[in-house]
Amino acid sequence: MHIEPGLVAEGKIWLSYFTAVGAGGYALKLAADAVRERGLISLVARSVATTALVFAFFEVLPHHPVGVSEVHLILGSTLFLIFGVAPAAIGLALGLAIQGLFFAPFDLPQYGMNVTTLLVPLFALTALARRIVAPDTPYVELKYRQALALSTTYQAGIVAWVAFWAFYGDGLTAANAASIFTFGAAYMLVIIVEPLVDLAVLAAAKALHGLKGSAIFERRLYNAA
Repeated sequence: MHIEPGLVAEGKIWLSYFTAVGAGGYALKLAADAVRERGLISLVARSVATTALVFAFFEVLPHHPVGVSEVHLILGSTLFLIFGVAPAAIGLALGLAIQGLFFAPFDLPQYGMNVTTLLVPLFALTALARRIVAPDTPYVELKYRQALALSTTYQAGIVAWVAFWAFYGDGLTAANAASIFTFGAAYMLVIIVEPLVDLAVLAAAKALHGLKGSAIFERRLYNAA
């Protein structure tokens, strides 16, 4: 999780309900589009895969408290490239919910803030991908600069939302700003790792070209738009 308990007082947490409904509503729209494009079974299969991976990212991969929150290796751009935006959004939301329900119930009041923090940068990443990846380029052909741009967009979006919630909850104080800066500086180190992971996973997918057409992977992974 990203937003620590108590960072935003109970009387202010209502805002997160609105942002979460907005992000969730857009995710449902994307899910409906995915069903029309490739069918319900494909969406369910990809969403199960992303949910399992997100849960592993939260619970298995190293995560450390820094400043106002924790630093996680979430690999949002990897999920997007391999499984598509709708399954990635569903996996992030469900993986977060499973963690809260069964392993960290004290984080459930922050669910609206956390899911907003994870989903909105994913949507921004998706918009950027449409601009920097040519229509005739499958994702397995991405270059490092493109992977870096996607990862930077996602991670910077997370830092921006955490900063927003921290300032919203605790005010514009010097101590709060310093804590946010410490978190942001540590979190941006993920940008060193994530593009390399993206390219390694894409290289593996390219080598396993027999998976082309599989219902469990994003169609754009192997095919041009």
